[in-house]
Amino acid sequence: MCHSDDSLKSLLECTSRTLDDVLDRQKPLLSVQEYGTVRSIAQSIARVDGMPGVKAEEIVLFPGNAIGLVLNMDPHEVGVVCLDPSDHIKAGTEVYRTGRVLDVPVGEELLGRIVDPLGRPLDNVGPLHTAQRRIVERDAPAIMDRDPVTVPLQTGIKVIDALIPIGRGQRELILGDRQTGKTAVALDTIINQVGKSVICVYCAIGQRGSAVAKVVSDLKRHGAMGFSIVVVAEGDDPPGLQFVAPYAATSMAEYFMEWGRDVLIVYDDLTRHAVAYRELSLLLRRPPGREAFPGDIFYIHSRLLERSTHLRGELGGGSLTALPIIETEAENLSAYIPTNLISITDGQIYLSPLMFQKGILPAVDVGKSVSRVGGKTQLSAYRAVAGDLRLAYAQFEELETFSRFGTRLDEATRQTLERGRRVRESLKQRQFDPMPVAEQIAVLLAVTSGWLDFLDLEAVTRAEAAVREVIRKGPRDLLERIESGVSLDEADRKALLSMVEKALSPMTGEAVDGNP
Repeated sequence: MCHSDDSLKSLLECTSRTLDDVLDRQKPLLSVQEYGTVRSIAQSIARVDGMPGVKAEEIVLFPGNAIGLVLNMDPHEVGVVCLDPSDHIKAGTEVYRTGRVLDVPVGEELLGRIVDPLGRPLDNVGPLHTAQRRIVERDAPAIMDRDPVTVPLQTGIKVIDALIPIGRGQRELILGDRQTGKTAVALDTIINQVGKSVICVYCAIGQRGSAVAKVVSDLKRHGAMGFSIVVVAEGDDPPGLQFVAPYAATSMAEYFMEWGRDVLIVYDDLTRHAVAYRELSLLLRRPPGREAFPGDIFYIHSRLLERSTHLRGELGGGSLTALPIIETEAENLSAYIPTNLISITDGQIYLSPLMFQKGILPAVDVGKSVSRVGGKTQLSAYRAVAGDLRLAYAQFEELETFSRFGTRLDEATRQTLERGRRVRESLKQRQFDPMPVAEQIAVLLAVTSGWLDFLDLEAVTRAEAAVREVIRKGPRDLLERIESGVSLDEADRKALLSMVEKALSPMTGEAVDGNP
């Protein structure tokens, strides 16, 4: 019923609005929808007849609103990868085109949530209400839209921040054998962003549900879940869902980057992602190449990681830092997938199983790890106190290996070995104990200036705790200058050394006379 006055003009306007409403409701009934028929389906791969106008990477719908992704375009059939369970799909089932590509919800509403690669909640907190969606497969920013990587991303891990620094906008690969602490390094990095205005996205690909639950529990316990998004494609999910997971997570992260925010994304792990894509490709009857991987395996990872960058100031100045994780077998860094990703990324952090077995945690092998960009972003205080530490530590490891073959060592060699062992002991760090910059600088200064040379190895951990306690109570202006990246002058160095002396003099006694 339309309520209007008696004027003819109002009556005509009311009639026109009512007719428009009726036509809008009738549009779906009048439109033409293209569909096809499933010829065969096996292992989440459907071969479909019909749909002559379908396009590559278009989304199609099966009965029950199950989603499929078109990946193969053959002359007489279409290869569709099911992104949802496909048990109810049979030969003869109708498949409908949607005319759109895969997209995911984006926005602030995702923070603190656990979602699948299609943006559907998995945390039983309630539905997601987002105003925007973004395409999953997006082009990487153009070269002219990028700025140099200039700001450090502090991990809170001494051995990384001091020797293998990471910058905001960098792609740093984390690799190592199974059970060497790769996820632990990434988790500590996320937890260290508490209070630093960095958005974090953790993408679990092919993981067990219990492993993902533990990661989420750790993030919540340390107050990091509030600024994080967890995207999950479990190991028992369809391989198509595992394949699209990192691209979907990157689209969610890019929303914040394009609004000028700094974002950290962890892909855990791309080895399983490559295996999922190999499975899809073989089922789609694409020709296999080396190790049965398809020929475009390098391209699927490069187009993913090229989306991580630091945008120019005119485009908001945001950054997307990527920490992809891959698993090696028997320390084989020259395998197909590891060499691909080493060549794509801007450096790698290698975790050694031998060091892990010896209890040297985090088990970062400094000799095989490198950061090709982060050194330019490193705070000047690190270079002042640990500029030559990386080279000296690598030389110590070589010297320690050769010293096992001889029994007689000269005094200089013996002192080098003793200093190196204390450096290694000081670089050890417990999980979930990220260290602020000022405390890291003080500990590194203590070891490089010789204060720890007169302590037993077992006392190094207690000495580090004493130094950290004194630094926490130190002059606030000095700590702020260190964290702001200002170069340390001689007065600052003396102030730090005096605090180190105050902390360690009771432990070293008269051996150094207060002057290491």
